Amino acid sequence: MNRKYEGLIVLNTKGTETSIDDLVSSVSKELEEEGAKLDEIKQLGRKKFAYSARKLDGGHYVNYIFEADGETIDKVKARLKLNSMVHLQHYQRLS
Repeated sequence: MNRKYEGLIVLNTKGTETSIDDLVSSVSKELEEEGAKLDEIKQLGRKKFAYSARKLDGGHYVNYIFEADGETIDKVKARLKLNSMVHLQHYQRLS
């Protein structure tokens, strides 16, 4: 059963020559390849972290709203964990 989810993903843009839009679209392609149906993508911009995490002082925040089932979320988490550009990911189910 498909439910609506919100995924907050923090991208590591340090030392990359690719544009932010290319990074956002590559992550959205990975979501769709795992079976998620994207509804909306909101770029929240670059924000500074409260403390340095893994030698990073900030990241580019992107909010993905999509439909998927529970198994798809697990597949997406595992796949994006391998992506070096994804610093942090958090998912929550919307009502």
